[in-house]
Amino acid sequence: MKKWTRRAFIGAGVLAGGTLVIGIAIRPGNRSSKVAGLIASEGETVMNIWLKIAPDNTVTVIIPHAEMGQGVHTALAMMLADEMDADWSKVKFIEAPAEKEYANFAVAKGFIAGDATFPKFLEETIDGVFLTAVKSMNFQITGGSASVRFTGQHAMRIAGAAAKTMLLQAAAETWKVPVGELKAENSSITHAASNRTATYAELAPVAAKVSTPSQPRLKSQEEFKIMGTSKPRFDIPAKVTGEARFGMDVQVPGMKYATVKAAPVFGAKVKAVDTTVPSGTTGVIKILNLENAVAVVADGYWQAKTALDALPVEFEATENDGLNQEEIINRYRNAMDADLAEGNLDTHFKGGDAAATLEQAETLVEAEYQLPFLAHATMEPMNCTAWVHDGKCEIWCGSQNPLGVKAAAAELLEIDIEQVTVHNQLLGGGFGRRSETDVVKQAVLIAKGVDFPVKLIWSREEDTQHDVYREATLSRMKAGLDKSGKPIAYSHQFIFKHHPPEAADVPYDIPNQLIQYSSPASFVPWGNWRSVDHSTHGFLTESFIDELAHAAKQDPFAYRKGLIKNNTRMLGVLDLVYEKSNWGASLPANWGRGISITQSFGSIVAEVAEVEVGIEGKVKVHRVVCVADPGFAIHPDGFIAQMESGIIYGLAAAMTGEISIQNGAVAQSNFHDYPVTRMHEAPKIETYIINSGNPPGGAGEPSTPGIAPAVTNAIFDATGIRIRQLPISKNDLRASIRQTT
Repeated sequence: MKKWTRRAFIGAGVLAGGTLVIGIAIRPGNRSSKVAGLIASEGETVMNIWLKIAPDNTVTVIIPHAEMGQGVHTALAMMLADEMDADWSKVKFIEAPAEKEYANFAVAKGFIAGDATFPKFLEETIDGVFLTAVKSMNFQITGGSASVRFTGQHAMRIAGAAAKTMLLQAAAETWKVPVGELKAENSSITHAASNRTATYAELAPVAAKVSTPSQPRLKSQEEFKIMGTSKPRFDIPAKVTGEARFGMDVQVPGMKYATVKAAPVFGAKVKAVDTTVPSGTTGVIKILNLENAVAVVADGYWQAKTALDALPVEFEATENDGLNQEEIINRYRNAMDADLAEGNLDTHFKGGDAAATLEQAETLVEAEYQLPFLAHATMEPMNCTAWVHDGKCEIWCGSQNPLGVKAAAAELLEIDIEQVTVHNQLLGGGFGRRSETDVVKQAVLIAKGVDFPVKLIWSREEDTQHDVYREATLSRMKAGLDKSGKPIAYSHQFIFKHHPPEAADVPYDIPNQLIQYSSPASFVPWGNWRSVDHSTHGFLTESFIDELAHAAKQDPFAYRKGLIKNNTRMLGVLDLVYEKSNWGASLPANWGRGISITQSFGSIVAEVAEVEVGIEGKVKVHRVVCVADPGFAIHPDGFIAQMESGIIYGLAAAMTGEISIQNGAVAQSNFHDYPVTRMHEAPKIETYIINSGNPPGGAGEPSTPGIAPAVTNAIFDATGIRIRQLPISKNDLRASIRQTT
């Protein structure tokens, strides 16, 4: 293998079929047959290709992320087009295919290295390591609020800037003029002195032969023309007209339908089922035993579901069959107690001497919190269409990791990964759920057993009871305050640590800290849930700091501000939310106002909730004021929409979200017993953006962690009752309200 060079990694342009293709991370070696129609240079292999220029001067941006309502196709195209000085009216996009060359190198590098810079002599090695790793892992993920802050920053912008530099050089060579006399604007190059202009398309053949710049100059925020504006999103028109195609909309000639019933208890297998299609059954084609589930294939979905509901299925017994939610929590608590007693707790962070300082504190504050399992509850039911034929497999689905889907199907069928084609669709909600491949694997197994395409659709009950869940959590927190009420020691023990690794960190100035965790055994499957560990620690940290403020007899806003006085970004966010929420203004009886501030995925978000607790103890959230510092909002309108989305999603979890286990199985089954926030229940949400000049942060998740504590702190303000167990609906607030009326 030849040495990887920085120049080869950053990009190369080659001409093929009248289209200039700019690639990021192209190295010498074997050429990929999957992109041979785009890349024609002898001896090159494409690692990532992000844009092409067509003869009609159209710039097509290739986006390696799935669209699930977050507007990523538009935002990333904006980032590339701005650096390229492209004519936005001539910019299009395509979603990258599920191929190894489009593995998310920039996302992996961003997660691990962040915004760190490396010496020039190390860059090719560092980039090569990440590229090799993501290809081997089939990593093409959309999640972690990473698309803009990593792919956008480290791939799209560089690709656009590199392309513009090559086009400018091509014009300079063609016209025999200095590059410094040229101007790139609206997909054209102009030389004012000679009154000459050429489009990018006209210059493409020459630009394809220009050496790629190793480090193209990127614009400062003051130079942005497209970034920072709210361009009409690419995905909206088709969604308005109904032309948008989601996984549920896929129709393949000859396609049949299937649905499944899995073992109620996780890990159980099918013990007995008669797979003979009953005589006289209309439309039912086949019954399959999938070992841990039973599938029925029929002409239509309802025929399949009706037959499945009537089918007697016996599942094997497991050791968890009689297990209930209370016992699960007790096991977690006992495991944490045992780890603490035996000194086996893992350390998340240790600074100073928390134990000794706690003993010397003027005031000691202790609290235990408990959070439930949570399901994803995506609006689009889980589905996948698969067709296994002629030694190949085709898959139609909406996935957050289409390359992972491709690899999973290939492994299951024991065929080469190149024999699998994934047609990724729009996603009707993901939240981490559609990064999994369980539904895809079932669809492939079913399709393997028939000779026609099959669309597998999970019922809402199947989705609710066989999700991969956010972990139920126990947390014990203790803090010591000095005479002024300032925390001088902080101790926290919790269960289950996943990611991001910094989620359990506290943003406040507390000199002595000990944060530890336990990892008890759990048979309930875990999965990434919107904001992952931040969704738990946002509630824990911001609830407990509110308790400390109350113990110190200080205003919750002022108390927080005093503990982050060296963090200018957080101070800016707090000050603006104070102003916009009218903090301190009087409220009607039985109303309360609560605050939270969280930092996650590169963005800082403060939220103030105004709630009313009715005479029967029912909580109504009337207003949420959200102030966010994402560094720089690439698409302000899209960013605001994501703040609103994250708040509504987190509010549903805080108010009523709970998955509980009864006799080893999930008790909830549909929206009647796992309710989500309805339109009439949604509060008024006001969002204000601070562009602080920092690198862009995430948008899809950072507003979710702070809504639960903002609401529960507001409930305390209204009632004097501290909510330490979620969901809020499990707490009886009636007595406190009757005492105050």
